[in-house]
Amino acid sequence: MSITAKINPEELARMVEPARVHRRIYTDPEIFELEMSRIFGTAWVYVGHESQIKKPGEYFTARVARKPLVIVRAADGSIRALHNQCAHRGAMVVANDAGCTDEFQCCYHGWTYHLDGRLKAVPLNNGYPEDFDTKNPKTAMVQVPRVESYRGFIFLSLASEGQSFEDFLGYMKTSLDDMVDRAPDGELEVAGGVFKHTYDGNWKLYLENLCDAAHPWYTHRSSIAAAQQQKDDVFSDGTGEIAIRQMRQNGAPYSFWENQVGIWTYANGHSYLGDYHDDSKLVAALNDTTFREYHSAMEAKKGKAETQRIMEVRRWNSNFYPNMSMMSQFQQLRVIHPISVNKTVVHTYCFKLKGAPEQMFRNTISFANVVNGTGSLVLTDDLEIYNRVTLGLSSQGAEWLEIGRGFTTDEPDPHGGRKGKNSTSEVYIRNMFKAWRGYMLGDSDTGAKKQVA
Repeated sequence: MSITAKINPEELARMVEPARVHRRIYTDPEIFELEMSRIFGTAWVYVGHESQIKKPGEYFTARVARKPLVIVRAADGSIRALHNQCAHRGAMVVANDAGCTDEFQCCYHGWTYHLDGRLKAVPLNNGYPEDFDTKNPKTAMVQVPRVESYRGFIFLSLASEGQSFEDFLGYMKTSLDDMVDRAPDGELEVAGGVFKHTYDGNWKLYLENLCDAAHPWYTHRSSIAAAQQQKDDVFSDGTGEIAIRQMRQNGAPYSFWENQVGIWTYANGHSYLGDYHDDSKLVAALNDTTFREYHSAMEAKKGKAETQRIMEVRRWNSNFYPNMSMMSQFQQLRVIHPISVNKTVVHTYCFKLKGAPEQMFRNTISFANVVNGTGSLVLTDDLEIYNRVTLGLSSQGAEWLEIGRGFTTDEPDPHGGRKGKNSTSEVYIRNMFKAWRGYMLGDSDTGAKKQVA
């Protein structure tokens, strides 16, 4: 899709200034359609994890730029991503979320495909024109041109050319490393199902909120107050303790948020917020039996020095622009699915650490319920904020939205990025809009050159 006469390149460029952005970026349906084509249609986006497709024939379905896809482990062990469309009459071939099969068959007229998308069989194959050939690639389930995996995390690009996957990740691959390194056996497994929630707001709001160290004390005030009033000696199976510690920590004073957390940004819109917990404040403490068992397993497999290095990494949310955020310390991962300019769906997954005590995974699930579950006292606050932003932007209020906090004090990062001198800096939002501009206008190396139709 090209920029139409309604939104020319010059007008689009003017919508992003160094410390503010125009409100239309969040409300204009035409801009949203351009984002689907120029950002989600070209960028490397996260789609799933290799543990979901361990054996040939295992698959799961996904959507990128609202296009239905099938991610499958092919017969030769490779990972393929196929456009989920039959070449006969255009029907979606695979309807299940996940499964295992030796072929894909369309339920409309029975056209059948190999796991790599090649057409395998056509019922009633008679009377077609002479040039009809089942071996013609145009009769296949079309493959996505670029699929890559890093330590089990699968990304793809709908564009046939563009920035390399390695350059896209850059230094942010260390957040993926951190998640995997925390497994004593060096492997992760998606487990425990998936949380799905929808909010009435633009997709960009979600990533903007996840590294926002300034909002918890105000947005989550009700759950903070409830947790502060809760007595510590009330009986719990452990889940309540996780909830209370998380909510109380959200209420840390601003001196803590400003000086002890940290915010770092890197090329292509990526960022991470330093963790504001430690093992004595949240899920596990050194005097906890499960954590001691886990710590011993780590030392047995990785040695004391490497275990200490891993445990000292403190990252809260790591944002991989444009569609994924992860919490390596607590084994959570969220995938953003834009639906329309003011509607977004988010899927949340939990991971098992291979070789860790089973109770560690139960803690991960408990944490997900507290922070990312659809009934969470924390998440529901954020969803209300996204809705209020949408309602506010429907008024005739200020045309320009301010993203300038920390603008004059941000500093270079030794790994090629920028960091906020103050942890509440909005440097990560400015960094995302730098990438946004690069994709939308093609004035950087983030965007791809050619998208497959």
